Amino acid sequence: MGLRVVVVGIPGVGKTTVVDMLVAGFKGAKLANFGTIMFEAGLSQKLVKNRDEMRKLPVEKQKRLQKFAATKIANMRERLVVVDTHLFIRTPEGFWPGLPFDVVRAMKPTHLVLVEATPEEIAKRRSSDTTRYRDAVTKDSLTEELALARSFLTVSSTLTGAPISIVRNAQGKQEQVALGLAKMLEKASP
Repeated sequence: MGLRVVVVGIPGVGKTTVVDMLVAGFKGAKLANFGTIMFEAGLSQKLVKNRDEMRKLPVEKQKRLQKFAATKIANMRERLVVVDTHLFIRTPEGFWPGLPFDVVRAMKPTHLVLVEATPEEIAKRRSSDTTRYRDAVTKDSLTEELALARSFLTVSSTLTGAPISIVRNAQGKQEQVALGLAKMLEKASP
């Protein structure tokens, strides 16, 4: 098995942009978007009509979709599998882990990467994204989400033994962040 890198970050940090650049620039890399895999399963089961409805499903239904996605990802055998996902999801029941014990262990990550940005950058990015149905945010709520992300990442590392990297994705610096990650992973690659 090659490298299995789980890249996480709260909505609006620019995680997907960084991930796309990383995958495009790393020979033998495959993207596994966790939410897309879950969404496709949810669509086929007629549980949701758009991606943002998934976080409003009852937790038990979300868990089933997560387990399906984790199993599918665990069976990928490329040199590098980059998993684009979230550490937690804001639900009507509260913050719910995006990578609970059984899910993160099933994926067997070799590395965990947290992409961060400032609350101001995140708010600006979220408000300009017309493709999603985002909840309203404040600087305090974004600061809370960033702190929660670090906490959830620490737990995931403890459960899997995978090392943590935290990268800052400043506005306009996505390519530099992706190149830095690629260099790190190239050194770790078997």
